[in-house]
Amino acid sequence: MARGYGSRTIVVVSLTGDLLIAIAKFIAGALGGSSAMLSEGVHSLVDTVNSALLLYGLRRAKLPPDPEHPFGHGRELYFWSFMVALLVLALGAGVSFYEGLIHLRRPEPLTSASLSYTVLAVSFVFEVVSCSVAVKGIGARKGRLGYFEAFRRSKDPSDFTELLTDGAGLAGVLIALGGVLGSHMLHIPRADGAASIGIAIVLAGTSILLLRESKNLLIGEPAHPRIGDSIMAIARDDEGVRRANGVLTFQMGPEQVVANLSAEFDDRLNADEVEQCVNRIEKKAKSENSEIVALFIKPQTTETWRRQTEYLRRHAGES
Repeated sequence: MARGYGSRTIVVVSLTGDLLIAIAKFIAGALGGSSAMLSEGVHSLVDTVNSALLLYGLRRAKLPPDPEHPFGHGRELYFWSFMVALLVLALGAGVSFYEGLIHLRRPEPLTSASLSYTVLAVSFVFEVVSCSVAVKGIGARKGRLGYFEAFRRSKDPSDFTELLTDGAGLAGVLIALGGVLGSHMLHIPRADGAASIGIAIVLAGTSILLLRESKNLLIGEPAHPRIGDSIMAIARDDEGVRRANGVLTFQMGPEQVVANLSAEFDDRLNADEVEQCVNRIEKKAKSENSEIVALFIKPQTTETWRRQTEYLRRHAGES
């Protein structure tokens, strides 16, 4: 399956546009006296910083393993995506809400609406293009899954972070347009402040979604089931394995997985033959699943494996 637009391309497109649009929105907000435009300027500036952090995280995640990070640096991307979600909430939503409250308490008429309309029109076009790039990139990788299900299962937060923030940007532009229209055309100055609060609500909702998914990845999620199924099939086919009990997987990064296989070996095998069997399974599993950075194989009876998995299920139910 073609990958289409890569994660880095999606992030770079967003970063470039957000920076230019942020500057234009701040100028329009300062000259026109629009709270909604200033809020949108903060929104685009936060998006710019977010994209820069994601680019840094993508670069760090590709660093090779070293003695201090034997499984690689993949989880750095999860950390930086979590920081992005916090920035959206703390800076984007917080500043927009504050601006909205100030202008609701002390409403002021717009002094220059034409510049705001122009900047919003350009911003709308860019947000549509940016969202389109993100949707194409994700669509090339999500397979038959819906977008929400693909978002929930994704192990690469950069794609969906950009899609959600671009979607929030598009909604923010429309809300800001409503505020400017209400203040300029309907002569309701408080509409501008209300639009800022509306932008804050959109950003807060986006941040909550991103925080939830980033937290799950940062704490640790199992890898895609196909990886465990592949390891089990390889183990079952090996002549030295009497029974493959099960696999536990751990997602270390977008393309980095650590797996633990429980298997019962043939009693007739000596230590050297068991080692050869382990090497065969590990080699084949890594050749079929490039994401696997480490595969640990534990000789274990089926009864012991069942007791351990039952313990995990019982405690998961209690939590």
